[in-house]
Amino acid sequence: MLQAFIGPIAELAGGWLNAKTQKQAADAKLKLTEAEVKGKILLSKETSIADWERIMAQGSQSSWKDEYFVIILSIPLILCWIPGTEGWVDRGFAQLSKAPDWYFYSLGIAISASFGVRGVQKFFKR
Repeated sequence: MLQAFIGPIAELAGGWLNAKTQKQAADAKLKLTEAEVKGKILLSKETSIADWERIMAQGSQSSWKDEYFVIILSIPLILCWIPGTEGWVDRGFAQLSKAPDWYFYSLGIAISASFGVRGVQKFFKR
């Protein structure tokens, strides 16, 4: 009589263990699939960024806009060291202080794009 009870109880316990094992295996497979998908997304993102940077570098090989901005931004610095031209720099910056904010944002974006600076929006959030 005891054997009549042990057989069904053992089957019940075995079925429960089997179901638990299958659930754990399914959970592990789901986590592995999620990790693989996240890895592919990150790889795709990095590949896209690298491709964009390569294209921008190729496009700027024959461009003078970087040099233009360097020259323009260097003029006040150079004039500060030339006797008699300091006033021009002072008056120029006084005039620039009257410019609207959108002008400086636009100029900053143009310079950042010229030099290939990504993430310029972080700078303007300050």
